[in-house]
Amino acid sequence: MNAPRTRRVLTATAVAALAALALSACSGGAVAQPAADAERVDGGTIVYAHQQEPQCLFGGWIEQAYISYQFLDSLFSLTEDGEVVPWLADDWAVSDDGLTYTLTLKDGVEFTDGTPVDAAAVAYNFDYWVAGGNSTAAVWLGGYYESAEAVDDLTVAVHLSRPYARFVENLTQGYFGIQSQHALETRSEEENCEQPIGSGAFVVEKWNRGENVILTRNDDYTSWPENAKHTGPAYVEEVDWRFVADGVTRVSALRSGEADAIYDIPAIEWDGLEGEQYELHKYVTPGRPQQVSFNTTREPFSDENLRKAFVYSLDRESIVDTIGHGVIPFEGNGGVSRATPGYSEKAADWYAYDADEANRLLDEAGWTERDDDGYRVKDGKTLDVVFPYNAGTIINADGASIFQAVQEQAKATGFKVELIPVPPSETWAGKYAGRDAYDISAGYWTSVNAGILYINWRPSTEDNPNFSNSAFYDDPELEAIILAANSESDLEKQNALYGQAQEYIADHALAFGLYDRLSTLGVNPRLRDVWQEHAQGGPTFYDAYFVE
Repeated sequence: MNAPRTRRVLTATAVAALAALALSACSGGAVAQPAADAERVDGGTIVYAHQQEPQCLFGGWIEQAYISYQFLDSLFSLTEDGEVVPWLADDWAVSDDGLTYTLTLKDGVEFTDGTPVDAAAVAYNFDYWVAGGNSTAAVWLGGYYESAEAVDDLTVAVHLSRPYARFVENLTQGYFGIQSQHALETRSEEENCEQPIGSGAFVVEKWNRGENVILTRNDDYTSWPENAKHTGPAYVEEVDWRFVADGVTRVSALRSGEADAIYDIPAIEWDGLEGEQYELHKYVTPGRPQQVSFNTTREPFSDENLRKAFVYSLDRESIVDTIGHGVIPFEGNGGVSRATPGYSEKAADWYAYDADEANRLLDEAGWTERDDDGYRVKDGKTLDVVFPYNAGTIINADGASIFQAVQEQAKATGFKVELIPVPPSETWAGKYAGRDAYDISAGYWTSVNAGILYINWRPSTEDNPNFSNSAFYDDPELEAIILAANSESDLEKQNALYGQAQEYIADHALAFGLYDRLSTLGVNPRLRDVWQEHAQGGPTFYDAYFVE
C-alpha cells in the first residue's frame, strides 16, 4: 500500500501558536493509537524536529554525526549489546602486534554519485580526517594513526603507531561516516558542507538554512548495517529534518501532529508524554558525562583543596533529581558516564555533599572573611569563580537550570560563581576557550568506551597542543595509565586501568560529574521502528515506516 504523505512545515506563525499553547497546558489527551493489526504504509514523509542546526552537515560535532548518520554509511555498526557488526566493511583482522587492522569491504557498493566505495576511497577518508576534514575523528586517531593503504580494491590496511584495543569499536561513531572521494576532491568545501555525498539510505536534497534539511530516499541503497531491522531501500520517501530550538515548541509540535518525532524532550514533559502514550526513547550516552572541570592553571583552583571544597559544597544528587524529575540521571563521576565500559563506581562516589568539610578547607586555605553578601574574602579579594557555559549548543535548558542551582549552593559556603551563558555565535568564535578565560568549564563528549579519557586528559604541549583538556592539567602519570588501558587487550585488565584513571581524576578533584547526557526521542505511534543507534544515541530513520 502506498499513500504518500504531504510534507508539513512548521511556519513561524505555527511555531508561535504552538509555544503559546504549550504554556497554557502541560499535557494533552492521549494520542490516537493505531490498531494492533495496522498495516505498513510504504512512502510518506517523516517530519522530525531536532533542536540544533550544525554549521555543516558533516563534521566533528555530535549534531553533525546525528544527521550525517542518515546519509553516510560507516565501516561498522554497534549493537545494543556493544558488539561491533559489519556495515560497509564485512570483516576485519588485527595483526599480532596490534599495529595493523585489515578491513574487508563489501563488494558492489557505490556512493550516490556513482563512484565505488572501494579501498582507495576508504583510505582517502582516513587521511582526510586527520588532515583537518573532521576534528573529532582526528583526535580519536591522534597519537595512534600512521597511514591507510588500499591493498586491493576491497581491502584496506590501517597502520597504527601503537596498539589500540578498541580501535574498530571507535569507528562505529557517526564521525567516521565515509564520503565519496571524488566529491571531496572535485567539489568546493561549501558544496561538501551543504550536500555531503555518501552511500547511505538517504540523500541530502536541500538544506534550507535556519529551517530544515530535506533528505530523500536512496532507491539504490545496498549497504545497510547488519543490525538493521530490514534490507533494501528505506520505507519512507523523505525525512524533513527541522530545526526547532525550543523544547516546549518541539513537544507541542508532536502533540499537535505537526511533527512525527522530536528530539531532546524537556524533563518536565516526560511523564506527560508517556501518559499520553507517545513512544519514548531514552539513551544514556557513554563517554564523558555532563561534568565540570577545574582550570588548574590559575587561582583559585590551582589549589587542590579549593577544588575539593567546591565539590563538597554541592548536593549534586539533590539538584539533578529535583530539576531532572527522575528522567535525567545523576552522575558523580567526572571522567566517564555510567553507560561507559570500564566505569568506576568508586570514582563516582568519591565526594558526597559535606558543607562542614567545604568550610574547613576554605578556612584552612585562609579564606576566613566574608563580605556583606556572604562571599569569602582573602587579602581583600573575593572568592570569584568564572563559569561560562555553551547555552543552546552543549547545554540545554535543563542543564542551565542545574548550573543555576550549583551557583546557589556554592554561595552558601562562600563561592561567588559568575554564571555566563555563552550564545552559539560566541561559542563558535572560541570565546571563553583559553587558559585565562574561565575557572570552571562544563561539557560532555560522547564515546563508545573509556578511551575518551585520552582525548580529555592527554597533556598539552607546545608541539602537540590538546584543546580538549579543559582542565589544562598535564600529568604524565595520568597519561601513562590511560595509554596502558587503551593498548591492553585483556578486558578485565583494561577496565581496571580505566578505573584507576577515573579514580586519579577524582582523588585530585580535577573534574566532577553532574548528570549523564541523554539522547531522547518522542515518536507518534503511527510511526514505527524509529530507533537510536547504539554508538551515540542518534535517531535512525532507515527502518521507520508509517502504519494505518
